[in-house]
Amino acid sequence: MSSKPEQKETHQVNGAVLPAVPMDCLVSPDRGQLVEPSNFLGPDGVGVEVVVLESRANAKGVREEDALLENGSQSNESDDTSTDRGPEPASPLKETSFSIGLQVLFPFLLAGFGTVAAGMVLDIVQHWDVFKYVTEVFILVPALLGLKGNLEMTLASRLSTAANIGQMDTPKELWKMITGNMALIQVQATVVGFLASIAAVIFGWIPDGHFSLDHAVLLCASSVATAFIASLVLGMIMIGVIIGSRKMGINPDNVATPIAASLGDLITLALLSGISWGLYKELESKAYVNPLVCAFFIALLPIWIIIAKKNAATREVLYSGWEPVIIAMAISSVGGLILDRTVSDPNFAGMAVFTPVINGVGGNLVAVQASRISTYLHMSGMPGETPETAPRKCPSPCSTFFSSDVNSRSARVLFLLVVPGHLVFLYTISSMQGGHTTLTPIFIVFYMTAALLQVLILLYIADWMVHWMWGRDLDPDNFSIPYLTALGDLIGTGLLALSFHVLWLIGDRDSDVGD
Repeated sequence: MSSKPEQKETHQVNGAVLPAVPMDCLVSPDRGQLVEPSNFLGPDGVGVEVVVLESRANAKGVREEDALLENGSQSNESDDTSTDRGPEPASPLKETSFSIGLQVLFPFLLAGFGTVAAGMVLDIVQHWDVFKYVTEVFILVPALLGLKGNLEMTLASRLSTAANIGQMDTPKELWKMITGNMALIQVQATVVGFLASIAAVIFGWIPDGHFSLDHAVLLCASSVATAFIASLVLGMIMIGVIIGSRKMGINPDNVATPIAASLGDLITLALLSGISWGLYKELESKAYVNPLVCAFFIALLPIWIIIAKKNAATREVLYSGWEPVIIAMAISSVGGLILDRTVSDPNFAGMAVFTPVINGVGGNLVAVQASRISTYLHMSGMPGETPETAPRKCPSPCSTFFSSDVNSRSARVLFLLVVPGHLVFLYTISSMQGGHTTLTPIFIVFYMTAALLQVLILLYIADWMVHWMWGRDLDPDNFSIPYLTALGDLIGTGLLALSFHVLWLIGDRDSDVGD
């Protein structure tokens, strides 16, 4: 650090040798702060001025000087483990419309084909005995399919934000995030599955006034087992997707939530159908199986609670993250009640196959947008803070869709994916002869109108809700997506049922209903 007075003074910062800054350069207008000098004595007793460069990283990443030092010392990163990886967190803010669309397109199509497969499965299993004689299972369908919004998409959003802001860079941090979050979603899945079965029993009992204890236990066992197994499988897939996205240089916000949805609907519906059918077959000969299955998964709850409590990243969610999950489940169950009342009506032929598609696509798109806005806000500070770049808490539709903001740009891209995406999915369903219906031009017009209106409403609500929650010290990663996907289920099912009803009134569906 010391030198003779006539020699050029140098000092080392993060492995890069830099000249000492003269006193008249100690004030940086860009940084808005003084660079503090310190005086030390060299070995020969001559005073040497050592300049200490302060470098503070803001919430969006390090400043320009720090980025230059970072680039100049990449070969010596191991010498200073505290160096922030500045440029990486800011990458989502530099995306263009083309790059956003390119990254979202493939996961979006994959997710859409997953919902198409789920719709085809529901179109087949609706004729099984368990769906005919225990019709409350239909009420479980949106609630359990909504778990991808309540749990898996929330998990994907949390981990995507953590990855983007550098909280999963070391193996130790990565392992802590994995174990804590996996235990957390098992707790949430078990509780939500149990509550969804209670909601299904209540919604099924109120209109008919009929209650069966055997059917109630069957619904409980089927719901809890489906929620637990589906969340375990999908949670592991999500972790792999996010880690792989980071290694490939892809923004996890753009791909994680759609991939969670692509497999979520199909896996969850297949598990629900298979488990409920198997338990229904055992209902008469081995009545003890259903309560035993239910008790087994509930008995595992203390183990997952203990693991989740040990992790600081999930402890807060374990205590405070129940309100959105439970309310979202109740909202989805209302959509399930609509499905239960329409799926067996010949005038609504096709509802079973189209409902997962329209709900899934809307939920996928709004989850991507909510995750992106949340990451954007996390880069600007902590929940409760109001960054200068944040839009108004109650934005106008014009600011949501037509401003130059990066989130408005992504909203436009996601909205423009609705029509081409649904056309591909409708053609796929028609090619596979699903839904017992023929796609007429007027049906496509009504269907597209419902889909566009659904996504338009959801994207606007997402822009308002994420900023509203942020301003009230709530982490949008944990609170916004469950509400948004549940609203997507309710709005999508309601608009689709309304479209089918109008089509029936004008006589378009009469000639299209198949056997």
